[in-house]
Amino acid sequence: MASGKGGINRRDFLKIAAAAAAGLGAAGCHVDYPSFNHAEQQVLYSSTTSDPRTFNPILVTDTASGQVTGRLFDGLVNVNPLTTLPEPALAKSWDIADGGRTITFHLLRDVKWSDGRPFTAHDVVFTLATIYDPEVPNSSRPTLTVDGKPIVAEAPDDYTVVMRIPKPFAPLLYAIGFSIIPAHVLEPALRAGSFNRTWNINTPPRKLVGLGPYDLARYVPAQMMQFRRNPDYWMRVERDKVLPRLRGETVLIVQDQNAAYLKFMAGQTDVYSPRPEEVADLLDKAKSLGITVQKIGIDTGSLFFCFNRNPRHYVRAGRTNPKLKWFTDLNFLRAMAHSVDKQGMIDLCFHGLAVPAVSDVSPANKIFHNPNLKDYAYDLKLAAGLLESAGYHRAGSGERLDPEGNRIEFDLTTNTGVQTRDQMCAMFLQDLKTLGIKVNYRPLEFTTLVDKLTNSFDWDCVLIGFTGTIEPNNGANFLRSSGNLHLWNPNQKTPATPWEAKIDQLLDEGASVMDIKARAPYYWQIQQILHDQLPVIETVRQIAYDAYKTSLENFRDTVWGRYRPELIQFRES
Repeated sequence: MASGKGGINRRDFLKIAAAAAAGLGAAGCHVDYPSFNHAEQQVLYSSTTSDPRTFNPILVTDTASGQVTGRLFDGLVNVNPLTTLPEPALAKSWDIADGGRTITFHLLRDVKWSDGRPFTAHDVVFTLATIYDPEVPNSSRPTLTVDGKPIVAEAPDDYTVVMRIPKPFAPLLYAIGFSIIPAHVLEPALRAGSFNRTWNINTPPRKLVGLGPYDLARYVPAQMMQFRRNPDYWMRVERDKVLPRLRGETVLIVQDQNAAYLKFMAGQTDVYSPRPEEVADLLDKAKSLGITVQKIGIDTGSLFFCFNRNPRHYVRAGRTNPKLKWFTDLNFLRAMAHSVDKQGMIDLCFHGLAVPAVSDVSPANKIFHNPNLKDYAYDLKLAAGLLESAGYHRAGSGERLDPEGNRIEFDLTTNTGVQTRDQMCAMFLQDLKTLGIKVNYRPLEFTTLVDKLTNSFDWDCVLIGFTGTIEPNNGANFLRSSGNLHLWNPNQKTPATPWEAKIDQLLDEGASVMDIKARAPYYWQIQQILHDQLPVIETVRQIAYDAYKTSLENFRDTVWGRYRPELIQFRES
């Protein structure tokens, strides 16, 4: 394993980095035991690493906000994480006609919003209109664009929604699960042009109106979010028994993962997603702690390095920052790909609990994952050769210069509080230093990082993870050139490159193929293009575990999400 010329041994380097991170996390840390019995109160405690950025489900682009809105809102259709098939939710059934160009949803009756107003088809039509509004930035629009056109929805009565599609659209039932929002509350804001400022994190919880299993009772920034059971939740089982079975949930906001681990060990939280280095310790202590530790499987998401290719950031006053030339140079990007020591990351950062990632689609997605891609081997000699052949030469001082004589130097960022990512960045930085490239490591608080990625575009290189989807078209906000999460150059009016135009074309063509196996080759081609053009450089996928109190009943996590969370409860003693 390479250690970098004249540098510290990589294993020792990472030990020092880990010790520093642990010291920061533990500094001033005092473990408080829970003030009441979670089981007796039937309140589930968990933790998250960052504050939400919005309470408006249409505007969500980050995981923390999604965790909140996922508890407050529901959609027409849910996806069963065991079968990966769509199931009825607010739509009790649907009919498909006209060769797949028309779909009629039949809605549940007697469903109430949390303010007591009835849920109707008008809410669905309004939500879809909001998604298509060009003044409302959102991640759903690319997944619901068919042949460049919107889906047309109408409500012939209060409990029927008819959607007309330009052509057959196979992913529809996976794309239609977006959160429904209340027209009677938000329609005035949309008309007034203030929708994008509505339901921000300063909104009093009582003003949030949803259909989900919980209401937000309290939000204290950087501390906690408290949810209470929605007494009017539409779902019922077993002789009209109230759901969810829990009376509430409390999510602690703990930015440092070491502190989050201590809180779980102390019983302050009831469920926890352990880091790889914690799994063995939890397994050893499971009986004494009264917890269950279980393997879930290979992460369905993608953890990657990405270089900023956005000319809106690098071209100013007619002058182009040389970084844009580097980050769009395929030889430079291939050199970067050959500088990612995936096996070293697996061994040292993930304690063996990870696998190399080659495609942006996880092998957990057995139909749509392309198994034929050849990985970029970790080879610093090859990386140096690629740089030299492209004119990136080393000066006498050892620093690497581009063909115009500019020193190769850029910033690398990721979100703070995630030790594994700190270590991965440390390894990447060390190897690039070996190549004569100067990298300035600047981790950022998550909400600040998201703002840079989606608004100011002020960044060079990032290590970030995206969640995976069963239906690849649901990632169209990332794949399409016009997508708001098309990270390296988002919101393009027309594709900036031929290969991005090809991906747009393949998304359109693949979505019209109704047979799922016949549709897979279109997504395989997209994965091949991403692999060849390297807008993102894949790293590894963690083998995920979870840990939870043994006193919990009906708790079941899968790689695609938590199965029937409304049934979770603490066992009565």
